[in-house]
Amino acid sequence: MQLTGAEAVVRCLVEEGVDTVFGYPGGQIMPLYDALYDAPLRHILTVHEQGAVHAADGYARASGRVGVCIATSGPGATNLVTGLAAAHLDSVPLVAITGQVPTAMLGRDSFQEVDITGVTMSVTKHNFLVKDAARLPEIMHAAFRIARSGRPGPVLVDLPRDIQQATLAFSSAASPPQAAAGRRGTDEAIGRAAAAIKEACRPVLVLGGGVIRGRAAAEARLLAEKLGLPVVSTLMGLGALPSDHPQLLGLTGMHGHIAANRAVHEADLVIAAGSRFSDRVTGDPKRYPAGKTFIHLDIDRSEVGKNIASHIALVGELGPLLTALAAQAAAGDIAAWNATVAEWRAESRLAYSADRLNAPWIMREISRHTAGQPAIFATDVGQHQMWAAQHLAIDTPGTWLTSGGLGAMGFGLPAALGAQVAAPGSRVVLVAGDGGFKMTAMELYTAAAYNLPVIAVVLDNRCLGMVRQWQQLFYRERYSASLVPRKFDFAALAQVCGVAGWQAATPAEFTAAFAAAWAAGGPAVIVADIGTKDIVTPMIAPGAALNEFVSVE
Repeated sequence: MQLTGAEAVVRCLVEEGVDTVFGYPGGQIMPLYDALYDAPLRHILTVHEQGAVHAADGYARASGRVGVCIATSGPGATNLVTGLAAAHLDSVPLVAITGQVPTAMLGRDSFQEVDITGVTMSVTKHNFLVKDAARLPEIMHAAFRIARSGRPGPVLVDLPRDIQQATLAFSSAASPPQAAAGRRGTDEAIGRAAAAIKEACRPVLVLGGGVIRGRAAAEARLLAEKLGLPVVSTLMGLGALPSDHPQLLGLTGMHGHIAANRAVHEADLVIAAGSRFSDRVTGDPKRYPAGKTFIHLDIDRSEVGKNIASHIALVGELGPLLTALAAQAAAGDIAAWNATVAEWRAESRLAYSADRLNAPWIMREISRHTAGQPAIFATDVGQHQMWAAQHLAIDTPGTWLTSGGLGAMGFGLPAALGAQVAAPGSRVVLVAGDGGFKMTAMELYTAAAYNLPVIAVVLDNRCLGMVRQWQQLFYRERYSASLVPRKFDFAALAQVCGVAGWQAATPAEFTAAFAAAWAAGGPAVIVADIGTKDIVTPMIAPGAALNEFVSVE
């Protein structure tokens, strides 16, 4: 079968089961867009290429499938870099397809030429510059195989325009179904891990984002319930256990719940599944491991021992590893430990005040309204992200979307739109701050154009909240460039874009607005006016121990 390179790319996308792509056309990618005209694929035209890559990211996180985005050469391709980095650090499977100048023009500083494979080498799992049209099917299917296998991640395929226009004899090179990789942790290592669990007096289980990406939440729950030990979650691991699970102490790390952080700090054994022990999780990396034995389960061998030395490493697919460990492990006498942890939990039980509109109360109100409904929660990055992580009821794996590793402001709205495309039977609720929301707010036009019923809750404190919080706590209240000079009317912007907009200044107004937005069934923005001086608590300072909480009195 004779096809053009562009037609071959489309055929490969269909063979890989792709149904939706997100993108923005331009000169050097026009042959591919011409091939898309008759393709059985849905194309979502975003307002900006950054919106396309974040939307593909959100699609992948919500669906568990490979997300796909398309951009032209030069600035189109470079506008993808932030989204590729976000996906890379959070292990999200993406394939980004970029246009490129014709092969004869490479290296000549041609119009809109950028060495995008060189630019993205450190923020992709792999990338390809295609110089032989005959290899297109092989390369496209390899890109998908690499993106989803092992530790998932983004792959970029750069397509010179002449390669898209060339003719090739097409034959399918679709990747055969892959069996789940067997565990590489030896039976001897699993035996040592089981023995360490039996001997521990104060064990704790840490669930990271790898549990979500590896679809191993059921196996993690099986291990946790069999052992009966306290469980904490990293930011990326939220949803692995239901928020009301009796063993779950909540979030651990810089803004972790008090009982969760105290449990990790006082533990003598840490079983970490799918966590890379980032600085936001550990605090002081020298004091974090003191007096502890570490059992580290991860699909990526390079993560084991990278940040925290591990005594027992189990490397491979998390599901089989957790199952094997649960089959052999049994906890020792940890009744006293569980009683102590229960006391910490009771002492630090959260209270919610509705005296005025505030973020913790808003999170609980959203949770109340969405209880029992198919909902997905997305966030941008900043104070609101931490309030959401602390107070939203996240009960199902894959229903929590946030930029953890990169912390990319502007991620939230386009990622929420991608998730809504992936899960039309669910309602996506975005929690954003006024700073990050402004960065990609024009994607509200995309929401309206495709009738994507995302509800965006914008916590408007008229400042760059997390920057201001750090300036208050660590920079002698010198608020340099963190206070917004002019209040912005987000509700009016929403309405101009064709999206319903509400303003709320009281708890009653917020409750009414959220109920109305939910009932309306279309895209909506609710602007919640909260206090500029509100800060996220609890908090540990950068480099502090997990039990050293910042005093905010």
